[in-house]
Amino acid sequence: MSNTPSFSWLGQQPYLPLWEKLQLRAAAVAAGDQSEVIWSCEHEAVYTTGRRAVDNREQPELPAPLIHTDRGGETTFHGPGQLMLYPIIHLKQRHISPKAYVHLLEASCINLLAEWNISAERRCSLPGVWTDEGKITAIGLRIKEGVAYHGMALNVVVKPEWFGAINPCGTGLKSVNLSDYIEEYPQIVQLAKQWQHHFTTLLTLN
Repeated sequence: MSNTPSFSWLGQQPYLPLWEKLQLRAAAVAAGDQSEVIWSCEHEAVYTTGRRAVDNREQPELPAPLIHTDRGGETTFHGPGQLMLYPIIHLKQRHISPKAYVHLLEASCINLLAEWNISAERRCSLPGVWTDEGKITAIGLRIKEGVAYHGMALNVVVKPEWFGAINPCGTGLKSVNLSDYIEEYPQIVQLAKQWQHHFTTLLTLN
């Protein structure tokens, strides 16, 4: 197993085909047939919910399709202006616990935001990354046969009406964007490369 997973930028992707691709690659990594990988993309507008299907909608009809997935977590939005990071990592081979992996993912995003002097943190019992004003990054994972997949979603410049339809983590706190804190920021593909660099740096230090 290579110590540093390969990285690919996939552009804008519909959710369902990519979810299927995640499942297939995770199974292949678990079987030893393929190597770990990090994929990054934007999605076409969609709402997804986790295995428990917690209903945290604020309105009966959502403005985009709702897909029930195999990840953990509540209902959230994915779409244009949001950066997805999808590492497929063999936690068992790397001797990383699920809790430590969640913290590693969160830390990679916190370190990314620090490049723009944005103060962010993890919060006890509230997965993801938060600023004082609200949630900037969501997290949802599935671990099967020792391999973690799904990942994190960083709000870069997401239209607020998409998040107005849901209640992030059931907290009543709002979702915020990177663009709320800085006027000029890199193209989303460049952000993806920087994020995966922070992630792989922490992963290889583990």
